[in-house]
Amino acid sequence: MSQQTAPKEITKASSEHGPQCLFCGTPLTHTLVDLGMSPLCESILSADKVNQMEPFYPLHVRVCSNCFLVQLEAYVSPEDIFTEYAYFSSFSDTWLTQCKAYADQVVERFNLNETSHVVELASNDGYLLQYFVEKKIPVLGVEPATNIAKVAVENGIPTLNEFFGEDCAKKLVQQGKSADLIAANNVIAHVPNLNDFIAGIKILMKPQGVFTGEIQHVMRLMESNQFDTIYHEHFFYHSLSTLETIFAAHGMTLFDVEELPTHGGSLRIYARHTEDGSKPVGDRVIDLRQREAAAGFTSLERYTHFDEQVRETKRKLLDFLIKTKQAGKTIVGYGAPGKGNTLLNYCGIRTDFLDYTVDKNPYKHGKFLPGTHIPVYHPDKITETKPDYVLILPWNVKDEIIEQMAVIREWGGKFVVPIPEVTIYP
Repeated sequence: MSQQTAPKEITKASSEHGPQCLFCGTPLTHTLVDLGMSPLCESILSADKVNQMEPFYPLHVRVCSNCFLVQLEAYVSPEDIFTEYAYFSSFSDTWLTQCKAYADQVVERFNLNETSHVVELASNDGYLLQYFVEKKIPVLGVEPATNIAKVAVENGIPTLNEFFGEDCAKKLVQQGKSADLIAANNVIAHVPNLNDFIAGIKILMKPQGVFTGEIQHVMRLMESNQFDTIYHEHFFYHSLSTLETIFAAHGMTLFDVEELPTHGGSLRIYARHTEDGSKPVGDRVIDLRQREAAAGFTSLERYTHFDEQVRETKRKLLDFLIKTKQAGKTIVGYGAPGKGNTLLNYCGIRTDFLDYTVDKNPYKHGKFLPGTHIPVYHPDKITETKPDYVLILPWNVKDEIIEQMAVIREWGGKFVVPIPEVTIYP
């Protein structure tokens, strides 16, 4: 795998010669999976927009033959996606529990205190930084979505409303806001100008500082058939091996990694300045690097069979839905997550199969899912209509949902989880 210095300005995925790797610039000629055309997965529709034209974009994921970075072309700019955003992190209890545990862990491990400075990139509504504020540790969130940044500020979390990169990092350093800890949960995948973003982390991090990032693991995505986690907001799908290459090109070293169940399987990486010898590369990094290589993730061949696997999953889900509807049964959805919209649009599932879906987020109530126009209601709607089946779209928190909605068993209702394959839970 090439370890050359990363090009600093690969800002477009395509040239006259076709798409190029957003990290190293290599022409992209190999497909991982092609999910056809789909709308932006978080662009939920208000009632007055349902009869208007909706933009659809290709969901064609490719893999770089040089650095093995799995990626989607930047058909849509982050400004179009994230300036107004419908995802609020604080609506998942499971996620908040994990965030509190993370804050406790890093504060102890890296001796953070009232004199430290913690910066989170794409800090959403302050869901994570609140746990550092409780410990009297100074924080700053950097959040591009104006509507969400406003909520964070109202919640007492200092938040800068802009996109992060080299220019933002330089400005913060000039203001004396270098970071002892930089956190970025599920954001590196969302930044097409990858080199600018990673270079900004290098600039903002103090000499002995630490970066931690939670990133969906492409090895788990492929092993568990999680194709629905592919959407336009995610430009990248990472292995540890490609992350090591990318960070090394910017003068940083990954010294630890944790494998987490989040989003179907994620990595929490820990990075330092390469010249910082106080944090040796740990056994977990060496072990995972070796497992990825043994599983073929450092060669092209491993990436070539996923497309047909995904098509077969689509056929099985549609087979279940068709037979269920033919039997006169009712099916509704639970959740309105981005992954659900990829699944529904790729499989062509509309109100002919799902009567409606529900979501805890009041922002989505009374609105309609992009592309499929399935209406979204409060979860109480399920107890009103008593459906035979509830299709859990955010399958990564299925245990939490099954527990919360146990009431459906009173009328013999059952749960359906579509990934990695159709499974019925009584």
